[in-house]
Amino acid sequence: MANTIDLHTHSTASDGLYSPTDLLQQAQQAGLKVLALTDHDSTEGIVEASEAAQRLGVEFIPGIELNADVDRSEIHVLGYYLEYQRPEFQSILKTLRDARVSRGQRMVELLNEEGINISWDRVRELAQGAVGRPHVAKALMEAGYVQSIPEAFDKYIGNGCHAYVPRYKLTPEEAVRLINSANGLAVMAHPITVPGLDELQRWLPGLQKAGLVGLETYYGPYTHKDEEALLSLASRYNLIPTGGTDFHGPGIHPTPLGGRFVPPEAVERLKALAASRRGKTPPAFELPAPVEEK
Repeated sequence: MANTIDLHTHSTASDGLYSPTDLLQQAQQAGLKVLALTDHDSTEGIVEASEAAQRLGVEFIPGIELNADVDRSEIHVLGYYLEYQRPEFQSILKTLRDARVSRGQRMVELLNEEGINISWDRVRELAQGAVGRPHVAKALMEAGYVQSIPEAFDKYIGNGCHAYVPRYKLTPEEAVRLINSANGLAVMAHPITVPGLDELQRWLPGLQKAGLVGLETYYGPYTHKDEEALLSLASRYNLIPTGGTDFHGPGIHPTPLGGRFVPPEAVERLKALAASRRGKTPPAFELPAPVEEK
């Protein structure tokens, strides 16, 4: 069965390799009918992507991806159908993006201290939009220290490596509530990539209470067994099973754009829920103070 939906993609507005326009052109060429742009901590690519989608006849969903921390693991939370123009929401995103800049600068400093000579100016040039670790990884590749982005994470900037620097920390519940503050729909991204099913089941009740509405069930490398387990959890907690490729561009994730089947029902359910919230006053959200690193 041909796939026509991808609900997890990134552009140069965060750490993707393609501009929003180029991403939509590739989506059309891949036969996609529906695409969500879910850049990290940024909605800067949404207007361009939306305009390109209209020209190309692709249904577009404005989205975002927020990173959160729990029990020394990461949880990523996707947001769909955001009222992203809300000033309070944009102010918080700017704070998160500014923290990414500080984080990236510190990573470069730590690499330089180890004799790994890349420049912060080059990382910024590579980023174009919000800075992310893939931009540091690409600078390492350019300088000849690694042959691939995964190798850069494994050797230098992944969790536990010398040049790893923690992010501005949100809890998963805070990430869900931040998305809700823009009347968005919060969906847990790649839910068993890091924590595993046992921990996932422990976290889901609290996340659902915070406002989680979906579970990314159809994801990149997930097996049929993974899908079945996640579908069971989604049914138990009345969550919408969604899916996507986490597409950033060649060499970052193995699944090509549109390369994972996503049932049309996922979009139908998200769209209906978004319509039920439209025009309502969303709950307020206050960004917590950053945690001081030791």
